[in-house]
Amino acid sequence: WLRRTTHYLFIVVVAVNSTLLTINAGDYIFYTDWAWTSFVVFSISQSTMLVVGAIYYMLFTGVPGTATYYATIMTIYTWVAKGAWFALGYPYDFIVVPVWIPSAMLLDLSYWATRRNKHAAILIGGTLVGVSLPVFNMINLLLVKDPLEMAFKYPRPTLPPYMTPIEPQVGKFYNSPVALGAGAGAVLSVPIAALGAKLNTW
Repeated sequence: WLRRTTHYLFIVVVAVNSTLLTINAGDYIFYTDWAWTSFVVFSISQSTMLVVGAIYYMLFTGVPGTATYYATIMTIYTWVAKGAWFALGYPYDFIVVPVWIPSAMLLDLSYWATRRNKHAAILIGGTLVGVSLPVFNMINLLLVKDPLEMAFKYPRPTLPPYMTPIEPQVGKFYNSPVALGAGAGAVLSVPIAALGAKLNTW
């Protein structure tokens, strides 16, 4: 039971750290007022971080479907952020939730189809994510009715006047005790999991 508990604990730690990794990789969300400005940065950073986090996740679980689970966590996280802005009085369309899940499903499919070959998953799955994620999100952004009108009606208090393509507040997250605690937990979980496995053999 100790080995099983540490294994599940490690899965939770990996999920938390993968989410923090994705959030800190440039913009992880589309604000309507500068969605197309951040689209290129988003496509590069998020497709890379989705593959890194998902492969990292799958190597420890060995189960196809974990990439989709990871993308679902990010989707829920983004919907919570969307709800927070909506609660502040911004319109429902002020935040466009990015599309991660279909690309993650393609990554899981490549991992399953190549008989859990991690190198094939990285090459084939990574290529599929890199191609599909920008396409899915481009279609997603085209469905927004009028982003310019939204930008003038509902300016964000944190948005600089020159509209830089990378959110300046993101870097400050590294000084957060939440990020430091999650990182420390990830480092400590490795020897804890190893100790649990060793105790189980005894």
